[in-house]
Formats: sequence, structure tokens, C-alpha cells
Amino acid sequence: MSETWNSGIAFSQLTDVGMRRANNQDSLACLPATTAERFQDRGHLFVVADGMGAHAAGEMASRLATDHIAMQYFRSPLDDCSEALRAAVAESNAEIFRRGQQNPEFHNMGTTASSLVLMPRGAIVAHVGDSRVYRLRAGMLEQLTFDHSLVWEFEASGNIDPDSAIGHSIPKNVITRSLGPNQVVDVDIEGPFEIFANDRFLLCSDGLSGQVEDEEIATLMDCLPEDLATRVMVDLANLRGGPDNSTVIIVRVEDSYANVSNHSVARSRKPKHDAPAVSPLLLGTIGVCLLGALALGLTEAWGPMIVAIILGLIAAAVSLTQFLQSQPTVQNLPLPKIPGGKGPYRRYKAQPTKALYERLGHTVEELRTAANERNWLMNWQKIDKLQQQGDEAITHRDSKLAIRLQAEAIIETMHQLRELNNRAANETAIDR
Repeated sequence: MSETWNSGIAFSQLTDVGMRRANNQDSLACLPATTAERFQDRGHLFVVADGMGAHAAGEMASRLATDHIAMQYFRSPLDDCSEALRAAVAESNAEIFRRGQQNPEFHNMGTTASSLVLMPRGAIVAHVGDSRVYRLRAGMLEQLTFDHSLVWEFEASGNIDPDSAIGHSIPKNVITRSLGPNQVVDVDIEGPFEIFANDRFLLCSDGLSGQVEDEEIATLMDCLPEDLATRVMVDLANLRGGPDNSTVIIVRVEDSYANVSNHSVARSRKPKHDAPAVSPLLLGTIGVCLLGALALGLTEAWGPMIVAIILGLIAAAVSLTQFLQSQPTVQNLPLPKIPGGKGPYRRYKAQPTKALYERLGHTVEELRTAANERNWLMNWQKIDKLQQQGDEAITHRDSKLAIRLQAEAIIETMHQLRELNNRAANETAIDR
């Protein structure tokens, strides 16, 4: 990586098997550009996939998705990044389908796939399934993707009230579109979305979004640095049962991103060859007309002289137009129009309130109750200290600090639970 290259972003990633699964069928890929040329050509790429299928089929499907989307996207001959990304996802689907047809054990294997590309001129999303992409800006979390799930499709049709008995009876985990089961798949393209400093993007599988509420995601992203936010979200999902694998990527746009983008756009607009800004023929025409007018004036041929002057002025006007049109325009470039979706689809406000602080703490208290009932040997000293400091922060109306302290308490609680499980596993091994 070049020592002078600044990507303009910071990111954190985490995937976890959860509390009830034997293997992790989620996959992710984080491929930030390592040079200015790579960034200008293809931008930064991030992908999350959630596999489905018996045995190792889901794991294979998700890994094929992340690997092939990245490979096909960066190898694509298409200049338009949105179309290159769409083609990469479609080609990944064809590869997963082909592998599924070759082996009976992998028949009908599938995976979701949500991809985010941050380019000099905006962010684009390619999406199949119910893994999500969000953007947090100025305290507002927006879901940029449409869940390809039964419940979302019914709600979008307008025929069923989501709050009705029928609406509540629709299973939430049935997806209507994925990579792999069919030879051809429709790929949603969202964007391009303008990018501003301090924007944060989140990609996640439904193992996370199914256990951590959107308002909680918004507030944790708003209050915490990306590395702490990824950790606490996964731990929170696990403390609430962890029924599925959880995967999350958070990307933060730094202040330097604008400089990186402007430099890349300027490079892309620079002509490959230094051609003359104005046609030499036009310049010659202007000279001939002016000299002709001067000569005709000396001979008092006023009519022809006026004609020569007019022709010279016309040539000068055309030359000026050519010169102005040849100058590069880097500022205020229009975003390319890309066919696709209609995101954002839902919005949630980040609210570091006392009520949310207590809701997060309730997850810790539920585990404390279970530990006491089952005589689990857990050290609560550090957790109690963090929560006491959090209570004091709430008293002083420093809600963001309180949320951060509660997040650290959740992480420590999950650490204690892992230690407990490790001790139990070691004791079982010794007994054998």
C-alpha cells in the first residue's frame, strides 16, 4: 500500500457463529482501495452474505458469493460501477447455481448478498435477500435496502396491514429472493447516494438485525466508535439468545474523503492527450480576416472590410466557445443516473435516552438472573462498576457516555459468559 495514500474511510468488521449454531454460514469481504487509481476506477467494496442450506451448503454458498462478487467486480470490463456490480452479483448467482447442480448435497443451496461500493461520486448498493445496508447521517439511520422477504413483500403490496392479526402471522424469516437456487436472479441496485464526512454505513446479516432493534442500531452507531459498535451489537444479539450467525461491517467516512474523491475525479477528467484547446484553422481564419480588413481599409473598400470584420468576429466567437468547453469541470459533477430501487425505505432516529439505556441494561439483568438461578460462577464486579458509572452519567444527563458505559458492560457480560462456557467445555473434556 502506498505510504501517501489515504483511503478516506475507517471500518470495522465482525462475524460470529452465535449461541445455537454449529457452524457459521455468514461470510464477509472488506476490500478498500489501496491506491488512488484503484479508488477512482472501482472505489471501496464491502460485502455481507448469509448462506442457506443443509450440511456445509450454506457456508459454501455465502463464501462463493463474497469471493465471486469481489473477483468479478474488480475484473469487470464495464466502466459504469453500478452495472459492473450488478453483473458481478448476477455472475456469482450463476456460479452458485452451477455448483449446486453438480453435487446433490448442495442442491438448492443459496445465500443473501448485500454489497456496498463507496466511489468518488457516491455510494451504490447491490442487493439480493434480507441482509441489510444502512446509512447513519446526522443522527438519522436509513435502511437503504428492501428486504426480499415474505413479510416485506406483503407490506409493500398494501393489501395487508402489518399490525393486523394476519400481518403478525406472516413468518419473518422467509425470504423471496436469494443467490443460487435459480439460474437467473434479479439484482436490486440502490443509489448513487451522496457521501458526506462522518456518514456511517452498516452492512449486516439478519442474525444481527433480527435481535438488535433498528433504534438500538442507530443509537449504538451514533454513540460509539465503529470497533466498539460492531462488538457490542454482536454481543447483544448473542445475549438475547443468539439463534443465528451474526455479521456486521461498519464503515465511517472521514473528513479526508472529500479531498480523496475530488482528487480522483480530477484525475478521471484529465485528458489523456494534450490536444489544442482551439482549432488552429479558426485561429488562422481570425488572423486572415483581421489582416484583410486592415488592407481593405487602407484602400477604402468599406463594404468588403466590414464583411471581413464580421467573419473575423464569428471565428473569434467560435474559438472562445471551443476554449471554454475544453476546460475541465471538476466541481458539481452530476451523479450518474442508475436504474434501480427507491431507497431509503425506512428511517430511525438515534436517541441516547434513559429508556434505551435501561433497555440495554435489561439484557444484562436477564443474564444475571439466569446466572443466579443456575449457580453460574461469573465475576460481576467490573460489570457492576460500569453500570454504576452509567447510572451516574444518566443522572448528569450525559446520555451518550451512559450508552457507551452500558455497551462496555454488555461486552464484559458476554466475555464472562464465554469464559464460563470455556470452563465448562474443559471440565467436560477432563471428565472424559
